[in-house]
Amino acid sequence: MIHPGVEVLQTAGGIHAFAHYSIPLMSDSGGFQVFSLAQKERINDKLQIINNKSNSNVKLQNKRVAGVRGDEKPLVEKISNDGVMFRSLYDGQLVNFTPETSMDFQRVIGADINMAFDECTYHPATHEYAERAMERTHRWLKRCIQHRSVIPVKTGIQEKNKEIIDWIPASAGMTQNTTNHYPPFDFAQGKPTTSHQYLYGIIQGGIYEDLRKKSAEFVVGKNTPGVAIGGVSVGETKEEMRKQVEWVAPYLPKDRPVHLLGVGQVDDIVDLVEFGIDTFDCVEPTRLARVGRVYETKKILEYVETRHGTSLQAHTFDFDINKLSNKSDLTPLDENCHCSTCMNYSKAYLYHLFKQRELLGYTLLSYHNLFVMECLMEQVRIMIEANKL
Repeated sequence: MIHPGVEVLQTAGGIHAFAHYSIPLMSDSGGFQVFSLAQKERINDKLQIINNKSNSNVKLQNKRVAGVRGDEKPLVEKISNDGVMFRSLYDGQLVNFTPETSMDFQRVIGADINMAFDECTYHPATHEYAERAMERTHRWLKRCIQHRSVIPVKTGIQEKNKEIIDWIPASAGMTQNTTNHYPPFDFAQGKPTTSHQYLYGIIQGGIYEDLRKKSAEFVVGKNTPGVAIGGVSVGETKEEMRKQVEWVAPYLPKDRPVHLLGVGQVDDIVDLVEFGIDTFDCVEPTRLARVGRVYETKKILEYVETRHGTSLQAHTFDFDINKLSNKSDLTPLDENCHCSTCMNYSKAYLYHLFKQRELLGYTLLSYHNLFVMECLMEQVRIMIEANKL
């Protein structure tokens, strides 16, 4: 929305054309991003208090720098039933963000799947605050649905790439009975990837079982083409995160896809599929790659095939390319992987790139980790078809 800006994406014809990426894409609503800004302020405020109490003049590395904006101002100005008022990280200008503007921006972005605007609560939020945020999320979902039903669209737009949406099962209710709520969209260049976008309602409720169940019942009852579980993995323990998924599992639809927001560790993916989760999103593969952590294909696939029930035990699925033992190791990065990185480059070369902080190292390792994640998901699908998951 802020960068590169909706005008650029509109001119390009949407995110698929802009990024030259012809696969199903998902856009978030902005709710979690607002949460991140507010969370950053809480962390900085705590650090400032500690700093003041100690009378220290030590510069806080985590403290935001005012830069061109002059005196520092809060990033999140206001969260109300109407929406959110926040300041742009780029120029400090106030931005008013509502369920309606979120739908408008996501329509221009053109991703195949859109998330409803929601309020993601911090951890540990009180029951009172979590309930208030949940009720607000429910009201915002109704506004998202209503706004999408009245967005003016041009007619005659043909699907440019039908296979993009063929991956969605027919049983998911994304056919004639739902298209009235999700009309065709158009761009300045008339080049959308598909003629439809699909809205996911988001279940909230924090770490409270009664709220999670209430939210699940409400969101699923709105019959959006897909359902997402949000507000998880925001500081709670792994056990608490999985409990939140387990609580809502009986309410999740069988005929529509279910997405788990912000969760993507290997063991979580494999274990939580059993609760009805179809898709995940997480920065872990690339975040690990940036610090030199290499997914090990054999360990990951063995976990999928040998696990028995969910487990909260710690598992290690990667190794560190920065270790000295890799300096002269000319074997492939991962002998069990056939991605282009492993087919062409050795541990020694990746070690060299990371020690020299060459950007190519981050790119090659990110590619490998993402490739292994694709292999994991393929194996999960095989296990599901074989009734082993």
